[in-house]
Amino acid sequence: MKQGKRNINDLKVISYYTGYIVVGTGLLMIIPILIALSLKEFEPLLDFTISLSISLITGFVLMILGNANKEKIYVEWRHGLVIASLSWIILMVLCAIPYYLSGSMVSFIDACFDVMSGFTTTGVFLLQDLDHASISLNVWRHMLTFVGGQGMVVLALTFLTNKMQGAYKMYVGEGKDIELVPNARHTTRIIWYISLIYLAVGTFVFWINGIFIGLSPLSSLYHGFCIFASAWSTGGFGPMSQNMLYYHSFSYEIVTIIFFMLGSLNFGFHYAVWKGNKKEIYKNIEIQTYFTTIFISSVLLVLGLTKLNIYSDSIAVFRKGIYGLLSAHTTTGFMNVYARQFALEWGDFSLVIMIVVMLLGGCACSTAGGFKALRIGIVFKGLIADLKRQLGSEKRIKVFKFHHIKDHVLDSDVVKSSSIIIVCYMVLFLGGTLIGCYYGYPLLDSAFESASISGNVGLSIGVTSITMPQVLKIYYIIAMYLGRLEFISVFALIGFTIGGIKKLCVKR
Repeated sequence: MKQGKRNINDLKVISYYTGYIVVGTGLLMIIPILIALSLKEFEPLLDFTISLSISLITGFVLMILGNANKEKIYVEWRHGLVIASLSWIILMVLCAIPYYLSGSMVSFIDACFDVMSGFTTTGVFLLQDLDHASISLNVWRHMLTFVGGQGMVVLALTFLTNKMQGAYKMYVGEGKDIELVPNARHTTRIIWYISLIYLAVGTFVFWINGIFIGLSPLSSLYHGFCIFASAWSTGGFGPMSQNMLYYHSFSYEIVTIIFFMLGSLNFGFHYAVWKGNKKEIYKNIEIQTYFTTIFISSVLLVLGLTKLNIYSDSIAVFRKGIYGLLSAHTTTGFMNVYARQFALEWGDFSLVIMIVVMLLGGCACSTAGGFKALRIGIVFKGLIADLKRQLGSEKRIKVFKFHHIKDHVLDSDVVKSSSIIIVCYMVLFLGGTLIGCYYGYPLLDSAFESASISGNVGLSIGVTSITMPQVLKIYYIIAMYLGRLEFISVFALIGFTIGGIKKLCVKR
């Protein structure tokens, strides 16, 4: 009886806070509704009104079913992880409704694909005729990318009461673990404070730059918001189908580099530097690792492209080669070459470099995806430490440390946990590569696209399209989801679901 009551309480806690997150994210649809109303986009207005209604009904029903006194309940680790992962699935379905109603999607699976791509800041899309999509829908796409970069749970926790216990468990469930301050709610507020300041500054910079390259003031503001939202969230979406090629501007590309590089850095690093701790710039193991891999991969890519002699001068090599590599390494996915140019012009060596950096990714607790530089640095330092232990005196016990915001002891558990996540990413990448090959795509093409999807990058070599097999679409949705939430919370949801099914079977 007690066990049964506990199971019901577990479901109530999960239902209540999942509903809370759904309502909070659903309310964001008010913004495209207001845009559609002001621009007299009446069909999108109806689409978003219907979608908002369904989202709010769903969220409030979940909260009512939870019927929890949020001031007294305690969110356990399993609750927090399940809430985070379950919220993303429900929100993917709900936020796909305006996509599907717009008539721009071939199927509802395609709409879910685009939403998950936005939430996970991946940036590949199946939306048809993007160049003629309504402004309200395009703004919605970029809003999902911006919010997804920070996190829907992070957004919801910002408005939760200080008395609510266990908020940190939900925060960690969304793939973040940095504590900027002791209180989880205050940490999420700082994350949004940092992001919104950059949003204001970045949109203004892009607006001025857009006017400079020939866009009208209003159009430049619209493009500025969209491109900044994607750059800061390392998302890769653009308001036009040609992505960065649409602008034909070196200055626009430089500005995107600045903001997607900033977006790929740890929020904890941003906060530390803002607080005046400039030593983090050169002491932090994550920053050291990140810029080391960027430098090495850039040199290798330049050597590969120079050997093929496909670009006429160093400026072209930078604009096409280095820009593409930085876009890949930060997991942004902005493209200023056509998809098939990768396959037909860059050569196998350059493609392998791109695949590797897409898997490496950006920094932990940022908007970027991939293995994360922090984990790579920890595993590498762990390997060096292990070699020193083997070669050193057995009588002498040496404690190894690494610096990331503060000094940490480099013990076997830290190295092991980092290694496990890297292995999970590799399994996800190999799975996508094998499925691509099974359906007839070339090995390198399959590997390139799988690395992009698994690392939440968004660069495409041409595999992602409305004509690709449904199985591959569904696998890519799952891969984006697992990669963004970094596996643990999704595994918790699967375990919780299987456990619930087993208990029902036993009772019967």
